[in-house]
Amino acid sequence: QVQLVESGGGLVQAGGSLSLSCTASRSISSINTMGWYRQAPGKQRELVALVLADGITRYADSVKGRFTISRDNARNTLYLAMNSLKPEDTAVYFCYAAAVSLAVWGQGTLVTVSS
Repeated sequence: QVQLVESGGGLVQAGGSLSLSCTASRSISSINTMGWYRQAPGKQRELVALVLADGITRYADSVKGRFTISRDNARNTLYLAMNSLKPEDTAVYFCYAAAVSLAVWGQGTLVTVSS
């Protein structure tokens, strides 16, 4: 099993930037899919971005061109660089890891974007 711990959330003004990190308790090199999801108050959890082991990335339309996901297998860490933040990006952001017989969530980190 693996534990995921997110960090980097906080309060930022609209138009600002924030970077999230997700550190795993063991090597992530064998974890095929890692991603970020978010859940805003009163809404369902939604995919923000994911990155596969081969480096292929996918983004939600709402964040394309503003967010960048990356993974550093040597540091066992997943990142999410967020630019041009909007109030509608306000949510709890969750790290996610999936592989054969594995599906793990982090505890979440709150991102608040003020207008």
